[in-house]
Amino acid sequence: MNFVRTLTLRQLQIFVVAARHLSYARAAEELHLTPPAVSMQLKQLEDNVGLPLFERMGRGVALTGAGEMLVHHALRILGEIKDAEASLQALAGAESGQISVGLVSTAKYFMPRLLAKFSQSHPGIDVQFTVGNREALLQKLQDNAIDLAVMGRIPVEIDAHGEPMASHPYVLVAPADHPLRNARRFEMHELRHETFLLREEGSGSRRVAEEMFKNHLFTPAKTISMGSNETIKQAVMAGMGISLLSLHTLPLELKTAEVCLLDVVGTPIERTWYVVHMNAKRLMPAGAKFRSFLLEETAPALANEFARHLPQATATVA
Repeated sequence: MNFVRTLTLRQLQIFVVAARHLSYARAAEELHLTPPAVSMQLKQLEDNVGLPLFERMGRGVALTGAGEMLVHHALRILGEIKDAEASLQALAGAESGQISVGLVSTAKYFMPRLLAKFSQSHPGIDVQFTVGNREALLQKLQDNAIDLAVMGRIPVEIDAHGEPMASHPYVLVAPADHPLRNARRFEMHELRHETFLLREEGSGSRRVAEEMFKNHLFTPAKTISMGSNETIKQAVMAGMGISLLSLHTLPLELKTAEVCLLDVVGTPIERTWYVVHMNAKRLMPAGAKFRSFLLEETAPALANEFARHLPQATATVA
């Protein structure tokens, strides 16, 4: 199989976008092409490869085994080309470039404000965000699909380097009218009849909650898994249960008093925000500037907004 001679970068770009959306129509919209043009390019790519990359699934498409394999290689190839472009821009001494940053979903609540501040002082640098759970971001780092990742734990699964950016407390969140809303420093045992709302498997927030249960020798009466912080917050406000959430996901709900924080012994649980990149990744000037900005600005920005909601003492989970 020798398809390299006829392979084009445009085909790889279209393939990666179609693989992300699993829709030719949505890929065409993002790429400003017509769906037939996308279909034709992908058909040519499949002919070059000699294997089907997509299969029809109802109104959409799904990646075949060959497609799953090729998408990781395609991401690495396109990432290397982006790095080459950034290197050339650095040689020219330009205050410009593009950075791809992956965020765990919890970080999307505060990163846009930091980005706005960064963009004011570096208008020529384009920062693009992608949001996913921890496992998805680790794969994107390995695929060179993102330059940096913001997450709550340094990854040991991959050859990556993490630097601490800011304190990251987790708090127990309950409906605003919870009977223990005014109680002070009570034991977790008092919540033995509560339903706990948890994030999905693979989420860092779920891992913190499970460690909390283990440390307190506590078994919830009932747990319900939900796929996003927004869903959990709405469920808490509706009285479905309580949850352990990052304090940084709650700026609006605390401001409007739609939820309350329970003052349980051992909480808040103090974690740390990290900015992570692969050890083999050479950050170009634009990426290095954004990383330095995050290391300098994140902690004071979050402390300014959230410190008043925290008691003096916190508990640490390793």
